[in-house]
Amino acid sequence: MPQPFLTLNNGVQIPQLGLGTWQTPDDVAAAAVSNALKDGYRLIDTAAIYENETGVGRGLQQGLKAAALSREDVFVTTKLWNSEQGYDSALRAYDESLKLLQLDYVDLYLLHWPAPKKDLYVDSWKALVRLLEEKRVRAIGVSNFEPAHLERIIKATGVTPAVNQIELHPDFQQTELNKFHVQHNILTQSWSPLGQGALLKNEVIRAIAQKHNKTPAQVVIRWHLEQQLLVIPKSIHAPRISENFAVFDFALDAEDLAKIRTLDAPKNRIGPHPDTADF
Repeated sequence: MPQPFLTLNNGVQIPQLGLGTWQTPDDVAAAAVSNALKDGYRLIDTAAIYENETGVGRGLQQGLKAAALSREDVFVTTKLWNSEQGYDSALRAYDESLKLLQLDYVDLYLLHWPAPKKDLYVDSWKALVRLLEEKRVRAIGVSNFEPAHLERIIKATGVTPAVNQIELHPDFQQTELNKFHVQHNILTQSWSPLGQGALLKNEVIRAIAQKHNKTPAQVVIRWHLEQQLLVIPKSIHAPRISENFAVFDFALDAEDLAKIRTLDAPKNRIGPHPDTADF
């Protein structure tokens, strides 16, 4: 069964499940990306700060050829790092990412963090709006933005992000922020969707996995899909990359979902809070 797509607020279709490449070294990124495309993945997520755009680009070229795909078949996301925030520097950073990726465009370009102490995210967003208006990118969005940050850039430009990529997993479900996204027609994309591996040992998740004859990772990924979230689990291992994509032949039932809801707690945030993150 092919994976589902969701529709961004500008009409662009985005695959719901993709390969994340955070902490994937540049020299192994090519193999991971190529393997993912052969397995059926059609979304690849990277970022300037990951320092693997060169490897991701190589993997895209290899994978497109091996799977007999065209560039238009694959949705590629990268992100502007905080050190390059600002109008002119954001435009330059986008050009540099394209060069490293060996692409003419990316499908989705994100502001990686609001970095409020720098107070440059509005100017940076204006640069992304320009890229969108010039059709140099198919969609623009943000990552790790809170409602106040979102409201500010929308008010300043009239342009609503297509995506907000945030930390989200069964232990930290971000219900209120996701409600805000729904109200403003912003899709939520989950980073660290497996809780950086901690959820794979969770007794509730493991019991549900045994019930469905699936792995804990597959149960968690399936949960994200059924919540209408975009999800980008990361792996560099070919068997795990394949396993993470084999989630379209089962469904969680109401009892499963009710049990997973009980795991949510604010204390389970792994990463920094966007208001206080200082980098």
